[in-house]
Amino acid sequence: MAVGTSEYDFASVEARWQKFWDDHRTFAAREDAAGRARPKYYVLDMFPYPSGEGLHIGHPVSYFPTDILARFKRAQGHNVLHPTGWDAFGLPTEQYAIKTGTHPRETTVKNINRFREQLRHLGCVYDWSREVNTTDPKYFRWTQWIFLNLFKRGLAYVDEKPVWYCPALGTVLANEEVLNTDEGPRSERGSHPVERRNLRQWVLRITAYADKLLAGLDKLDWPESTKKLQANWIGRSEGAEVRFALRDFPGEELVVFTTRPDTLFGATYMVVAPEHPLLAKITTPAQRTAVTAYQERARSKSDLERAELAKEKTGEFTGAYAINPVNGREIPIWVADYVLITYGTGAIMAVPAHDERDHEFAQQFGLEIVPVIAPPKGKEDAPLPFTETGLMANSGPYNGLDSLEGKRRITADLAAKNQAKATVNFKLRDWLFSRQRYWGEPFPIIWLRAADYAKLEKYPNSPLKEFLPDKMVTYLKDGERWIALPLPSSALPLKLPEIANYQPSGTGESPLSKADEWLHVCVNLETGEFSSEKKSGLPWVEALRETNTMPQWAGSCWYYLRYLDPQDDKQMLDPAREAYWGMPDLYIGGAEHAVLHLLYARFWHLVLHDIGAVRAPEPFPKLFHQGMLLGEDGQKMSKSRGNVVNPDDFVKEHSADVLRVYLMFLGPVDAEKPWNSSGVEGSVRFLRRVWREFVGADGQPAAKLATHGADDADTTRLLHETIKKVTNDYETLHFNTAVSQLMILLNHLTAQPSYSLATARIYVQLLAPIAPHLAEELWEKLGGSPSVAEQPWPQFDPAKILRDVVKIVVQVNGKLRGDVEVPVAATAAEITALAKSHERVAPHLAGKTIVKEIYVPGKILNLVVK
Repeated sequence: MAVGTSEYDFASVEARWQKFWDDHRTFAAREDAAGRARPKYYVLDMFPYPSGEGLHIGHPVSYFPTDILARFKRAQGHNVLHPTGWDAFGLPTEQYAIKTGTHPRETTVKNINRFREQLRHLGCVYDWSREVNTTDPKYFRWTQWIFLNLFKRGLAYVDEKPVWYCPALGTVLANEEVLNTDEGPRSERGSHPVERRNLRQWVLRITAYADKLLAGLDKLDWPESTKKLQANWIGRSEGAEVRFALRDFPGEELVVFTTRPDTLFGATYMVVAPEHPLLAKITTPAQRTAVTAYQERARSKSDLERAELAKEKTGEFTGAYAINPVNGREIPIWVADYVLITYGTGAIMAVPAHDERDHEFAQQFGLEIVPVIAPPKGKEDAPLPFTETGLMANSGPYNGLDSLEGKRRITADLAAKNQAKATVNFKLRDWLFSRQRYWGEPFPIIWLRAADYAKLEKYPNSPLKEFLPDKMVTYLKDGERWIALPLPSSALPLKLPEIANYQPSGTGESPLSKADEWLHVCVNLETGEFSSEKKSGLPWVEALRETNTMPQWAGSCWYYLRYLDPQDDKQMLDPAREAYWGMPDLYIGGAEHAVLHLLYARFWHLVLHDIGAVRAPEPFPKLFHQGMLLGEDGQKMSKSRGNVVNPDDFVKEHSADVLRVYLMFLGPVDAEKPWNSSGVEGSVRFLRRVWREFVGADGQPAAKLATHGADDADTTRLLHETIKKVTNDYETLHFNTAVSQLMILLNHLTAQPSYSLATARIYVQLLAPIAPHLAEELWEKLGGSPSVAEQPWPQFDPAKILRDVVKIVVQVNGKLRGDVEVPVAATAAEITALAKSHERVAPHLAGKTIVKEIYVPGKILNLVVK
């Protein structure tokens, strides 16, 4: 039906107002003097990866709350920044390119256009003038610039790292592309067997910031569970590095990190990881076949599988022995996959009486178990393994010491002999920061032969020295030493070459390794000029470009900063803009990003803070996790389960406003909740009732709305109670209870013969953040000038919430028997007298004696009888 009739034609209304907001840039953040005079509010949701499948119904669960809050804060007078963009590099787009031959850029543009239109149709009013795209060279120029600053500070290096490799696909796979199956790890694409291979990788030294990352958590207004996850991931632990000499290899030793030096006398064997560099050397000929076979089996397991506590322990004896430094005992050295090369030193001293994994392993292989910590009083019967502190036993001169004191004493005594040192260890490992892919940010690095790199010294003013680190980054290629040379700022952005074949190289290298014209380059050491044509003679030298690309994390580590200054081509961020906007006042995103994205972004931000590029020490002072929307079957939504709901279909049938109201009314934003199609009708009826309450059959304001005149006391009081509650609910993201309160007020208004037009308009304003299209149309129908979003937020009057009477609950022996309305100034005696005569209370008092009257002023009267 057409707009203007008594029925609400949501399709045309929503299209109209979405165009109005776009045409008038209603929700654009303001940078002019008038805008800057307002208090700012920066609200941000985690930007999406634009897949070909488009949005599903779960995505708006995180996008609607920020949209509602942005609208609400703007009405309150804030200059609101609410931007979005696209995390658009990544694996799925490249896989699609491999399958179809379509350039990833074309796919990305198509997917972004689809996502943008979907978001608009949902009524999400981002400031589209600040839209960013991680694949845009104008954006990733600054991603590359940040990497170069990391490189200059010695925080980026190259190392051989174990990665998943699929021989059938001829490519390296990210962890998320590998499935754990009953047949072992398999590729997600094609279900082919995968294996571990060591390949050259770029690594970021995030461990250098471990202490800062840990300390910074105390200053953040984040969910405690998220802060705990990050703290555990960083995993700071104090202990000692202890050196164990090897019996048959003079001069060699195994170094272990332990948090429990007090248990050293209970170390009855040692375990090294299958990847430990000393394993091949110390394994005896008799054990070599078994150990080598075991290493091969371990290569097919993920770290998660290996560290799993409940799994059966496996291992092989190496034939070698270590010397326990506290008692000189010879103890056997085993190899087992429950020890990871990525944690500590890749070797442990095993104390089976006081460690759960060691105990299981010792029982599995019949190894000695020696208790050395006696449980304290009250826990004498505690079974092994006993993992708490207590009194030292079977520990020679340390017997009887409290284990904490024993830990200190043993560490000090071994340190005096150069056999140990107190140290702090972190579970956090350096960040593997490269992918053997095409569709990612190119590294702004070229590789020079060592002899050519040395020639750079002849040119002290060369721009190529802009990002040179103190320590060179090198690697061996075919026996020849190559050195990494960073590009200067003037050479950014380094763009991807146009290639015809996205198939992997087959060697584990990126498809870029086959782009010969791009790969081979000549560089002028004096001017920093690059040429794809071969040049001979100084200052020109030949170089190779880096063929790995950055992971998808790179672009998402700093996008919140670029929103502040998205068009600046002179600097990453204008300091004046950062001074005004600061960091996001609220960041909303899924709890699945509690560690990696948030930890990586904090690391990059700390580095940017250290180099003076940003003033704030942390990127996200306040964080909120939205809950997951499950399918109607209570399972996570996925196409394979067939429980995905398409928001396009829903909006076409019911409207965007119905979807917004329904999702927000389902429950608290941070709660996990299932989609329920049968519950949608309640939201449909609610919005229809709102329309029919305020718009008459002739399309004009309903006849019951009085242009002049005051509301009765009950209506006035409930209106101001609603303003107060809805305002507080929006502030605290309690949108479900805000909708509930609006329903209560609507029920009251519907029952009134008349009330003021002003009250109807306030109702529309309160509804507008959640159901904005309907509210805009109603605002115009009720005589307001577009847009309702431009109107100041209603203020409640505390004096109008006060009641002349109060309702007192009456209990008899603690059980509810009725309630009475009394004047606010009524005394306890007056209330008791009224309660005694109440028709529902009196029968419970008949024939009984009141022995006590308990009155809670303004709330409850409890009569105790016998």
